[in-house]
Formats: sequence, C-alpha cells, structure tokens
Amino acid sequence: MNEHIWRPHVTVAAVIERDGRFLLVEEETSEGLRLNQPAGHLDEGESLWRGCQRETLEETAYHFEPQALIGVYQWRNPESGVTYLRFAFSGELGPYEADRPLDVGIVRTVWLAREEIAARRAQHRSPLVWRCIEDYLAGRRYPLELIHHYSGAP
Repeated sequence: MNEHIWRPHVTVAAVIERDGRFLLVEEETSEGLRLNQPAGHLDEGESLWRGCQRETLEETAYHFEPQALIGVYQWRNPESGVTYLRFAFSGELGPYEADRPLDVGIVRTVWLAREEIAARRAQHRSPLVWRCIEDYLAGRRYPLELIHHYSGAP
C-alpha cells in the first residue's frame, strides 16, 4: 500500500483587465515581495467560481463575477515540490469596498500594463502569472458550463 498520497493544491485566480491594465496584488511570500493575480486556495466544499469571487474580494476589496474559464494549469514548484492546479477565470469587475481590509500578506493592489508585468517577471509568484495573461490576451475563453460542481448525496 502506498503511504504517500499525492494531492495537488487546487487554486483559483482572476485575470482582470481594465483599459489595458491588469489588476495584480503584491504579496509577502517566503521569497519576498511577489506579484500575483488575485488568487488563492479553494476552500472545502466551495465551487471553483465562488472561490475565485471570494479570493478576489479578500485580496483586492473588489467584487468579481467570473464569466469564462481562461485555462487550467498544472505547475510543480521546484523549490517546495508542491504541485498546484490553477483554474484561471476572466469576468466582470464589480464594486470596490474601500474600507475593506485586504487579506493577510497582501501589501497592496496594483494596476499594471502588459509591458510592466513583463518587465517584472522576476517578481512573479510563479510562471502561471504570465501564462494566464498570455492566454487571456490570446482570447482564450471557455464557457463556465465546462465546470460542474456537485455537493451532497446524488
């Protein structure tokens, strides 16, 4: 019997573009300050799109409504050995809650143009940050109907 059961970390991310700029967060990590999309781990029992809404609100104070799946990404962090399975969404940015505190570890939100993001690739949290933006700019959009969330007994 295999005692080690491999479990990837399931994460969700929002790729949000407005007027040619993308909403990113600067966050404290064990490697220092890094850039990332609003993103985080899926909570138990949570649907992928609800997780994306929650993470975006917690990390940016913006409401977000996912409208399309950009892609599904698998990446193994060579330093930690952890494998991440990321679901990236595009959608509509909603109201901003100015008085809402940002999640622990989030230093600030920033709106950056594609060129600025490319110039700061050494600061990206992972290679998924850039890949998601590239796929978004390439027009990759898949209907949310591809994702089915089941809860409870059949």
